[in-house]
Amino acid sequence: MMVEILNTHRTQGGTLRYCRHDSASTGTPMKFSVWVPPQAKDGGEGPFPYLVWLSGLTCTEDNFTTKAGAYAWAARHGVAIVAPDTSPRGEGVADDPAYDLGQGAGFYVDATEEPWAPHFQMYSYVTKDLLEAVDAAFPLDPARRGIFGHSMGGHGALTIALRNPGLFKSVSAFSPIVSPLNCPWGDKALTAYLGPDRAAWRAHDACALIEDGFGEGFDEILVDQGLADSFLENQLKPELLEEAGAEARLKVTVRRQEGYDHSYFFIASFIGDHIDWHAARL
Repeated sequence: MMVEILNTHRTQGGTLRYCRHDSASTGTPMKFSVWVPPQAKDGGEGPFPYLVWLSGLTCTEDNFTTKAGAYAWAARHGVAIVAPDTSPRGEGVADDPAYDLGQGAGFYVDATEEPWAPHFQMYSYVTKDLLEAVDAAFPLDPARRGIFGHSMGGHGALTIALRNPGLFKSVSAFSPIVSPLNCPWGDKALTAYLGPDRAAWRAHDACALIEDGFGEGFDEILVDQGLADSFLENQLKPELLEEAGAEARLKVTVRRQEGYDHSYFFIASFIGDHIDWHAARL
């Protein structure tokens, strides 16, 4: 699977590359960014442990790279970071004028309904095509791989990790949609992508997955949630994840941060904690 490098930047001693490759899952070209730490300079040591970051609604492969301030923290641990786009894009790819459906809003599921099914296969893309591409093209260690994300991407990180403990050794999230079965964003997106049968949604709901016995292999799930987040009560509901974890005896740590909202200002404030936490497990 050939990876085309579109742009290269030096930052925090490491190297950031913006890339494009053809995805068999989505049937489209897909973009991602990959940052490798300073230790990779001049063909140095590797392969490196790495984190996959999944972004939220309306985001691309660029938001995390420019706003999160993550790379200085990752450089301390020699950890690489991969950040894919949030959906397929381009001519012939279905879309919706709303911000929370269609391009930029793939929800990390494999759509079964028209007009989304031909291209919106983001679960398969993240778990197969993306990992195969970066593992082949860069000095990354697939045995030491974690995943984290924000909002819709926090939902994606949680559900993908819970279903694939063999692929990911650690998982955390910022302001995740913990239960699409129980919020308006989830109701809209999963109805569109997966159809009206709510039983089919359980595979893409972190709380339901934990209730159904997923989660073994993870010693802890870390979540940071801002208390000034305007989506907290209606869309995010972190208490549901805590309740599911308590019932299943899975450690779920939700850190509620006073005064912080849903933005990348919040993420940038605590990204170092998450990278430290993942590095200890990778």
